[in-house]
Amino acid sequence: MNAHTHRPRKRFGQHFLHDPGILRRIVDAIAPQPGQHLVEIGPGEGALTLPLLRAAGALTAIELDRDLIAPLRETACDVGDLTLINVDVLSVDFSALAQGAPIRLVGNLPYNISTPILFHCLDHAAAIADMHFMLQKEVVERMAAAPGSKVYGRLSVMLQLRCTVEPLLKIPPGAFRPPPKVDSAVVRLTPLPADKLPNADLARVADIVRAAFGQRRKTLANALAKIMDADAIAAAGIDPRARAEQLAPAGFVALAKPVR
Repeated sequence: MNAHTHRPRKRFGQHFLHDPGILRRIVDAIAPQPGQHLVEIGPGEGALTLPLLRAAGALTAIELDRDLIAPLRETACDVGDLTLINVDVLSVDFSALAQGAPIRLVGNLPYNISTPILFHCLDHAAAIADMHFMLQKEVVERMAAAPGSKVYGRLSVMLQLRCTVEPLLKIPPGAFRPPPKVDSAVVRLTPLPADKLPNADLARVADIVRAAFGQRRKTLANALAKIMDADAIAAAGIDPRARAEQLAPAGFVALAKPVR
């Protein structure tokens, strides 16, 4: 596919990666192997799709922009077995797509909806072996942030409770067409095995985390007043005067457990 045949569309958040050195580093980090079930979100013009397809032999790609489907199918026809799905990724049931064998997710995520995509992937974490995503650098920093950091928040907690988060490399705007106005980064997310997952109702954990960071300047006692009182917070071993940004992910799990 000619690198300039498709005009990037702002409404799809399209920024096409074209730097060959960075593409090689991303493929090396993913290390695709024949027989693995790779699923790419937003293949665009195929800059990452084609080297992954050469290495793995087969790949499923989810692309919302229907104008990219036919050119990408044509370009990949002699490279490997490419399955293209023309839908919004937020409607994809990754668990069903996996068909009992863990999938490996990759993609240059649209920055305008990257957080909803990440939470959607978390809903299917049990069916996912790992994820390699390109995102806005600030989002990756939030994902990997530790308690006490100014960027530590809901995304940090919910991801770290379900996955190992590893920032891999930074990518300058000039590596894309058109260049975004922000720096980017690649991150690896590896879902935790079942025996390492929080021993608590994750839906309740999510409610507590959302409430706590929804009013992050308030103490937990005030931010969580509609969910639990200060005595219940203290009974979980947490200081009611603490703020959400001070609490490690395990602390939110403790808050979600029933007091015995």
